[in-house]
Order: sequence, then structure tokens, then C-alpha cells
Amino acid sequence: MDVKTLENWLWEAACALRGPVDAPKYRDYILPLIFLKRLSDVFEDEIDRLAQEYGGREYALQIIEGERQSGVIALGRGVVRFYVPDEARWDVIRKQSVRLGQYLTDVVRAVARENPRLSGVIDIVDFNATAAGQRIVPDDYLARLIDVLSKYRLGFRDVEPDILGRAYEYLLKKFAEDQGQSAGEFYTPREVALLMSRLLDPQPDMEVYDPACGSGGLLIKCHLRLLQSHGVLNNGRRVLPDGCAPLRLYGQEINHSTYAMASMNAAIHDMEAKIHLGDTMRHPAYKDEEGRLRRFDIVVANPMWNQSFPKEVYENDPYDRFTFGIPYSSTADWGWLQHMLASLKDEGRMAVVLDTGAVSRGSGTQGSNRERDIRKAFVEHDLIESVILLPENLFYNTTAPGIIMVINRRKRHPKEISLINASKLFAKGRPKNYLTDEHIEKIAELYHEWKAEEGLSTIIIAEDAAANDYNLSPSRYVTQNDGEEALPVEEALVLWREAEEERAEADRVFRDILEQLHFKDAKD
Repeated sequence: MDVKTLENWLWEAACALRGPVDAPKYRDYILPLIFLKRLSDVFEDEIDRLAQEYGGREYALQIIEGERQSGVIALGRGVVRFYVPDEARWDVIRKQSVRLGQYLTDVVRAVARENPRLSGVIDIVDFNATAAGQRIVPDDYLARLIDVLSKYRLGFRDVEPDILGRAYEYLLKKFAEDQGQSAGEFYTPREVALLMSRLLDPQPDMEVYDPACGSGGLLIKCHLRLLQSHGVLNNGRRVLPDGCAPLRLYGQEINHSTYAMASMNAAIHDMEAKIHLGDTMRHPAYKDEEGRLRRFDIVVANPMWNQSFPKEVYENDPYDRFTFGIPYSSTADWGWLQHMLASLKDEGRMAVVLDTGAVSRGSGTQGSNRERDIRKAFVEHDLIESVILLPENLFYNTTAPGIIMVINRRKRHPKEISLINASKLFAKGRPKNYLTDEHIEKIAELYHEWKAEEGLSTIIIAEDAAANDYNLSPSRYVTQNDGEEALPVEEALVLWREAEEERAEADRVFRDILEQLHFKDAKD
């Protein structure tokens, strides 16, 4: 089955829910069922494979049952990837005609009990849920959905993991388009993720970490990039050759339903990835035996832009992450960057998507500015390798452009920074613009070959950054004859919040001084 057929089929399945469920909620019901069907079809394929190896289906089932009872499968070390109980196998599900919502809820819970790795992943939806005394998704709609999903198998012999994974991410994209403003919390546009994997170009056996992993797309694109650069064709499927170790992938995600999507997405792609549920800034999941932050070869992330954290998160940090300065409470961009830097090995590299203001706010102002001062420290420590300005209207939570910042602890060109203005490299789309393969390759070429090209890129040195008060916006250095750059509304709001925070701090200091003077006068 080709990817287009698969995409159309899965979208048809999503449309089976039109009516009782708001579009943004489609994903909560359809993604677990697609995942369940994949598990069921693969399980049947694995039984067939073992039957051929051991001379019969009955003997194969005995081996599987023995490993199930001993707990080997639950640990992920068995002859099958996951154990699917009888009642959860698709041929049984599609025959169910009554109390379908309750049956599906019981089924996914049974799968989670048998496979603890799937607990909190496949079983987070109640298919029998009600609102105001009415079923949210009536059984007839669920039956229609199951009927559509039953048209094709999703086993090993039917669809390759990368093709199924692409179709699965197509659904995530469609759900993101429907969900609009909040979609950026779980989905990074595929083309941006591909570009980041091209910039980082991960190598075998590297450890890759995303501290705000959403639905896992950035980790998956790093895995696919390694397959592209080091894989070989085996029966039409690209695999890593013997002796070529895969990436070790690690993610953390704060939102439970998004965490579940990331875990399912990794399994759909037939990848091994460790995804933790939790708040990375307050409670980072990955630590060494001594309780210090674990460090990785590569960090890749698209954290929420201009996120708010109380200053106590920074001031009381037990991991010594914010050594270059405490960000404003109203914008955590440079807080995230410092967390990621602290999570990077001595020779590590990272690529992070941020708001454009992260590389310009505070420059040119009188006195100190926390963001500018932290940015200055990054430049002075020779950590920033490249800043890439992306086009407008790529991301689902804003029409504003973003930037990709590349950090390298061992830069190829010390004291130099590549600035790439890719704001015009896009194709018009609805509802969002997108990068073509040619655009991705062009940007990657400018970065990897360290090129300065008129109207697209330039190379500056640390002194140039200092002369511009550490403004690293590519549009400041690479002009495209567009006249003066307008300040986006989102950017103006962030600047206003920062100014308010500075004013509140100044008021507090002033009040403290007045109280001290009053106390001194009283003593005199």
C-alpha cells in the first residue's frame, strides 16, 4: 500500500466520527484504534512467523503463552513485541455488535495490563464516556469507524513502518489544522522537523533527547535521517546494516494525551524510544546515578514559545542549569536553551525552534536586559553556531516566523556564526505555508558548507555580534530588499510583558529602599 492510499484511508476513518465529536477530538478516538489494529495485525504476523519456525501454530502459541506468564513479553524481551489478548484481536473486535463503547474501553485496558509499556498510552480514552447524560460517541459511529479501519491490514506484510508512520503523522497534521492555535503544543510541521534532522545529521549509536517532545516527530525524523544516510535496502525496506547501531531516543512531555501520542507514534514507526511523562523544567526525567542531569549527543526541540515560569523555578534549581542568567518569568526561551545546554555532552550539538524575538529582544536598549545578557554569554562562550530565520505561517499556533538556533559545544568554525535568512524559501499552502525538499536541501547546504550567499546567508564573527549589541536576527545582516522589518504583534506583547516585569522589580526595590529609610529615621 502506498502512503497516499494509506493517508486517504485513515482520513476516511477520521471522517467516520463527523457529527458527534468536535474535529480536535477525533484524534482521541481514532489514534488508539489505529494503534490497536497495528498491534493486532503485527501480533498475527508474528504468530505466523513463529509457526513456520517451530513447525506449527499451536506450538507457537504455547511458546508465546509461556513467555507471557513468565513476564518476559511484558519486559519487552519476548519472541513477540507486544502480547494482544484474544478479545483485543481485530477479528474479534469487528464482530462485536452490542455495547461497543464499553467493549473497546475494556479491550484497550486489557492490552495495557498485558503490556505495562503501553499503560497510560493506549488506555487513556473511555470509548463509553458520556456528557450531560448522553454518549459522546454512540456505538453506531464506533461501528462505522471500525468498519472503515477493517478495510486494510496493517501487519508486517502489508505496510512498512515508515510508510504507516508517515500516514500516522499525516493524521496528526490534519488534526493540527483542525485544532488551530493549540496545535503547536503537540505538532512541529514535518518539513521543519526534516530540516532540523538534516542540520544535526545524527550518526549511529548517538543518544538524542527532546525535552518537550510533543507527539515525537523531531525524534522520529532523526531516526529516519539515520536510515536515509546509513541504511541499506533489504527486501525493499531501508534498514541499518549489521554493526550499525540505531539511535537511542529519549523524550519528555508534560501533557498526558500528547505523551500517549508520542509513545504510539514511536511504536508505529517500529522505533525504540523512551518517553517520560512530566514537567521537564521542574522535574527533568533523565538523570545519572548521582542525580545530575544526564547528557546527550544531540538535543532537538520545539518548546512552547515565550512560556511563563515563576522565577522560583530558576532561582531554586537543584541542577545548576541557569548559570548564564535567570530569564524573565514571562518568557522561558533562554531558560529552555540553558536546560538543553546543560543536557548536552562536551562535544554535543542541538537545534531548537524558537520565537524570532529570542535572538533580538533587549538589543539596543539602555542598561541591562536579561535576554540580551544571556544571549551575550552564549556568544562569548562560542556556543551559537547558526541562526536560521524561517518563513511566516509555517507553525500551527502562530502566523509569525520562527528561528532555528543551532548550538555546538565544539564548533567547526570557532568564533564564527552562520546567519541564514530563509524567510522567502517557502511554498504557499492552505492553511499553512511549507518548505519543499529543495528549500530544505538549500538551507542544509548553506549550513553544512558554511556558505555566504547574497540575499540568503552570511558569516559573522563574535565582534560583529557585539557591535550589534548581540542581536542575532538574520534579517539584520542579510537584507532582502523588503524595507524596514515590522514588529510582529506577538513580539510586541512579549516586550510589553518584559517591561512590566522590569517595572514591578524596580517598584519592589524602591519600596525596600523607602522602608529602610523609614526604619533609619525612626531609629534616629
